[in-house]
Amino acid sequence: MDPRVEAVRRFNRFYTQKIGVLEERLQGSRFSLTEVRVLWELAHGEARTATALGQTLAIDAGYLSRILSRFERERLVTRAPAAADRRRSLLGLTAAGRRAFAPLDAGARREVTALLEPLGAAERQRLVEAMRTVEALLGGAAPADAATTELVLRPPRPGDLGWVVQRHGALYAEEYRWNAEFEALVAGIVARFAHKHDATRERCWIAERDGQNAGCVFVVAKSKLVAQLRLLLVEPSARGHGLGARLIDECVRFARDAGYRELTLWTNSVLHAARRLYERGGFTLVAEEGHHSFGTTLMGQSWSRRL
Repeated sequence: MDPRVEAVRRFNRFYTQKIGVLEERLQGSRFSLTEVRVLWELAHGEARTATALGQTLAIDAGYLSRILSRFERERLVTRAPAAADRRRSLLGLTAAGRRAFAPLDAGARREVTALLEPLGAAERQRLVEAMRTVEALLGGAAPADAATTELVLRPPRPGDLGWVVQRHGALYAEEYRWNAEFEALVAGIVARFAHKHDATRERCWIAERDGQNAGCVFVVAKSKLVAQLRLLLVEPSARGHGLGARLIDECVRFARDAGYRELTLWTNSVLHAARRLYERGGFTLVAEEGHHSFGTTLMGQSWSRRL
């Protein structure tokens, strides 16, 4: 018996009971959960045909047809020929349908508000982030507001430097199968920074997205006129929204203001996404050398940008 399968099943049992979807009718109404989902999609979604609606909700076409037929009999839903193709029928809620759906939508908001009420602000944020993680890992679409969620670059707080080491070790093991040698390397870099660094010439930024750590980067002194960008990391859940480029831009701005003439970095050729960010950030590849590190054979690369 796979304990992971049992853990998912246990969570499903817990959550379906917690949000009250085991009742035959939702919120004491005359509608089932599936029927309310159909009403929600017609009120808010983009699926306007029966075929698209069935694909969005992943339900049997015959079952959906029976629901829509009932809604038409009760004058909750209308069908109208599509202007571009009159063989296709577009679905929509009638005024009666919107009146029937409105209290259900409001009731759902009240129920979720009551669910969150006992939690503190930090606990609510953890819950929301955990739900986003579940949705993303299981193939859900990104939230409509994903690109506009609050992003903050800030100095590290107690515990953040340990997070930098842990996330580098875990992510690179997962994505590239690098062994503990890499985590040890990161730990050494972070330890030196934590033990002694010149705050006027060296800096660490933690990227925070919706209250959760989403990335990091360091600038450290290599010589009087040369700085080094180190330990750039963007969490998978935060990728695709320009965070990596923003972290690099912050390093360039800081290094220039601190009086450095050049900003360098060392990376490996397998880190394709990072290399694209460096190219876009104005860095040029200046040297390559093969090496065997972190349990694998790699091509190390040195990059540089004049400031």
